[in-house]
Amino acid sequence: MGAGQVASNGQAVHPGGAPTSTTDPARTPASRTPASRTPASRAPSLRAWGELLRLPALFTVPGDALAGAAAASARPDRRTALAIASSLCLYEAGMALNDWADREEDAAERPHRPLPSGRVRPASALGAACALTAAGLALAARAGRPALTVAAPLAATVWSYDLLLKRTPAGPFAMATARGLDLLLGAAATGGRIRPALPSAALLSSHTLAVTTVSRHETRDGTPAAPLAALVTTGALTWLLHHRPPRDRSPLPRRHPSLAAVATTTLTAAYAATVARPYFHAALNPSPPLTQRAVGAGIRATIPLQCALAARSGAVATALFTAALAPVAQRFAKRVSVT
Repeated sequence: MGAGQVASNGQAVHPGGAPTSTTDPARTPASRTPASRTPASRAPSLRAWGELLRLPALFTVPGDALAGAAAASARPDRRTALAIASSLCLYEAGMALNDWADREEDAAERPHRPLPSGRVRPASALGAACALTAAGLALAARAGRPALTVAAPLAATVWSYDLLLKRTPAGPFAMATARGLDLLLGAAATGGRIRPALPSAALLSSHTLAVTTVSRHETRDGTPAAPLAALVTTGALTWLLHHRPPRDRSPLPRRHPSLAAVATTTLTAAYAATVARPYFHAALNPSPPLTQRAVGAGIRATIPLQCALAARSGAVATALFTAALAPVAQRFAKRVSVT
């Protein structure tokens, strides 16, 4: 994973992102010298935790469960909300664990990341990963046994990827499996079964596999093979989404394309447009900057892909709600990098 922008001043960070002063010099006791307020003595700022957890990427998570519920032909309900909350916790657990596992590598390649820069202690990151995992499993249990049956292997996959599989050939497949399970979690929680959602999970996993494979070369010069493979995968997914008729939930016969068909076509085009050019540029010049840009585009493209999957299942309202998350994610990504 790549790194984001950091605040380098000596001020605390307001939750809204603007730096604010924490003390009034006129009220500071004379005995309290600047030396008593060293960076090591300050609590981690909200911005540091935002960088650690890569908060803009969080907006790509709810669409997994919503697409899963749509694939299961179930309307989102309280159990869907619990599945989304569980997914968010497990996703952020993986982010915190990722930086904890990569702390030595980041010290050499990304010294500005929260852990190597000293803004967040490694023990705090590991503790957050454990707490978020426990919370994710507890929320899945509240959604029902089918949801917990999916959440448990999802959590195991996340921890296995970060601690064991990340640097092995199985790493991208583990990440793809985790994303597919996340979609199935929504189907299991809402509809009680996962079989109808398996095709959607396979498509989402294929996209994640392509993005993760490209990301393995984001800190050093690579080869055109990974971005080219990702570009081919994008083309294949676009073709599959466009040529498979969407599920029409209306009982009335139609002479013209349904709203679901129009939405699926539009959202599929948005998905392809988001990643095609960055992948192509990274294939022409697989340098770290262009590769990181391709990875960021691949992460952002997750949302229109989720929307297309939901629309193809006939859940147009769900697709439009998920699409509304894209501009919010893009706005936050201007402050904190998603890679």
